[in-house]
Amino acid sequence: MSFYPRPGINILVGDNDAGKTTLLQAITLALTGRVNGRPAAEDLNPYWFNQDDVAEFFVARGKGKPVAPPEIDIEVFLQDRDEFQRWLFGAHNSEVPVRECAGIRLRIAPSPEYSEEIEAYFATGKASLLPVEYYTVDWRSFGDIPLTRRPKELTTAIIDSRTISSTSGIDFHLRSILNDALTDQDRANLSLAFRGAKEQLTAEHLACVNRQVGAVDSAIGDKPLSLAMDQSARSSWETSIVPHVADIPFAMAGQGQQAIIKTVLAMGGGFAQASKVVMIEEPDNHLSHSNLNRLLGFVKDSARHEQQLLVTTHSSFVLNRLGLDSLAMVHQGSVSTFETLTEDTVRYFQKLPGFDTLRAALSDRVVLVEGPSDEILFNSFYKAARRHVPLQDGIDVISMNGLSLERGLELSKVLGKRCAVLRDNDGVDPDDILTQLRADLLDPGSRRVFIGRRDKGRTLELQLIEGNSEAVLRSALGIREKTNLASWMANNKTESALRLAESGVSLVPPAYFAEAIEFISAQ
Repeated sequence: MSFYPRPGINILVGDNDAGKTTLLQAITLALTGRVNGRPAAEDLNPYWFNQDDVAEFFVARGKGKPVAPPEIDIEVFLQDRDEFQRWLFGAHNSEVPVRECAGIRLRIAPSPEYSEEIEAYFATGKASLLPVEYYTVDWRSFGDIPLTRRPKELTTAIIDSRTISSTSGIDFHLRSILNDALTDQDRANLSLAFRGAKEQLTAEHLACVNRQVGAVDSAIGDKPLSLAMDQSARSSWETSIVPHVADIPFAMAGQGQQAIIKTVLAMGGGFAQASKVVMIEEPDNHLSHSNLNRLLGFVKDSARHEQQLLVTTHSSFVLNRLGLDSLAMVHQGSVSTFETLTEDTVRYFQKLPGFDTLRAALSDRVVLVEGPSDEILFNSFYKAARRHVPLQDGIDVISMNGLSLERGLELSKVLGKRCAVLRDNDGVDPDDILTQLRADLLDPGSRRVFIGRRDKGRTLELQLIEGNSEAVLRSALGIREKTNLASWMANNKTESALRLAESGVSLVPPAYFAEAIEFISAQ
């Protein structure tokens, strides 16, 4: 997989198990050399490897083919900034032809020292998992300099609101964010003050205990036993100081509040230093609509020129709020970007964050209709024609809710989706409506607009009355004979659509509905 993120904000979307989290974990692993706060070499797992590649490897080995074991190879290419020149710049990368640039490469591969043990393991014929005990982690810059810890030029923050836990005082990621946000002088002052406090505790409060312990006769002879506060790195200030929110320990604050605080700290809120790379997993989790809106506003307003943000989401609100031009679709091991939308359309969707853009992005095919009544009846007519609902064919029917026809078509074009758009004629000749649209947005094979015939009525309700018996419609709607059918349906659009769909009565769909069903269901 290759991913070319844009400067600033990148929004990763995709189905469950599409690989969004895997992509962020791979970037984090290469930049920090760690997984969940532990060095990668200490936490190797055979399930890190692509399981299809592993299965193919064992099948090939079973047939006696001398194929090499699977490896993990991650390269992160960086901008050629001055601060990267000393340690991260070089030509040790996979670029062809060779190109000198800044970057980091992390490779997990079988160790040459254990080649015999590895071959003996595979020779048994019973193996089904890779022997990661015999693998080694090679982490180095493009300058071929081995790395043992994250380069200080690459501050990285990970905020995963899905798995925030209240059981620990402070997790590794928050500790890293806080540590990176402080200056060297701040950290030194805190460390010295904390060490002094522990020395004072030993001298003043453990003195009486040590007198008693020292008087105990033990097997150590003339060497007295005593107690003292731990001064090792295991008890440093980073592991002992717990942030509080309104005098409540951070871990006991609400999960939404934890996610907000982590995001603000990572982006430099209140600190001079901010993380260069910020990864936020599903910020819509645990947040109310208003708090999510405030958080997204902060993210958008606080994003600095030198920062790169990677955000995963299943929320159309997040996508529309931060900008459709930032979208990257993750699907079956590939990533496609979404930068070809016009600037006007991006701004339009930012002002219309309620439109369910992700439904359009994640569906196989999409039908855009004007309102809920059209959506209800399209689903009903489709089921009558195909014996099942559109979603079973991967077709999502979405109410446009005031979305302009041209915006919807442009969105569908960029998404590369087969799209049918349905609308009333509103007394205007359909050909006149079509000629006013941008020609490049229409395509006979993939994007078509279906408009009710002018002579059959201005609206969907009038088209239904024109094509069906009035007695059948009254029976299905449950309205009296004295009630004006057209007026009642026009004043109760959604209710009339629901009653017609639930009645079980076989109705003749308007011609443009039937044509749209035929078009969108074609293979």
